[in-house]
Amino acid sequence: MDVSATKRRLLKVIFLGDSGVGKTSLMNRYVYKKFNLQYKATIGADFMTKELQIDDQLVTLQVWDTAGQERFQSLGAAFYRGADCCVFVYDVNAVKSFESLTSWHEEFLKQAGPADPKAFPFLLLGNKIDVDNGHNRAVSEKRARQWCDSRGSMPYFETSAKEDYNVNEAFLCIAKAALTNEEEEEPYFESISESVSEVETRGGGGGGCAC
Repeated sequence: MDVSATKRRLLKVIFLGDSGVGKTSLMNRYVYKKFNLQYKATIGADFMTKELQIDDQLVTLQVWDTAGQERFQSLGAAFYRGADCCVFVYDVNAVKSFESLTSWHEEFLKQAGPADPKAFPFLLLGNKIDVDNGHNRAVSEKRARQWCDSRGSMPYFETSAKEDYNVNEAFLCIAKAALTNEEEEEPYFESISESVSEVETRGGGGGGCAC
């Protein structure tokens, strides 16, 4: 099949989770193959894009990075609208970030209002598994998987943006899940500007995947 003649699909993916769990770092690692030790909080919402090919389908992944601070939690329906996949991120060393996942999940369902909440693709990433070689870990993999199982067997990956562990695998699963969902629904965005559709644009363990 001639890939050049294939319609390019734009997939909108939203990352949600508390401030400091590593959402921006995971995105930087995947899109730019880099990691910055200096932490800088995201203000409001921002996005990055990356082009990839899944089988014979060209895909532009538009990944939205959100601030985890409480004052930015309710970003409004316009931000969530048109999402093809939602990814929750928590820090395996911080219990509070894990306990916040349920409220993030509820917030997405409330704001995005997917037609079929049970069928909408969600993923969970347990980040920062590299910290102190896991000695300070506060949330077990078993507990995280139980949370996922209680929400329709949500795919789960344990990641390290710093060590580049499981990042590509997680994003490939995310892209496949988003593509499957986008093919079943009318896409919200029909095109993307040239400035964004460049290969990548900056706007701001183990895993399991049933994709």
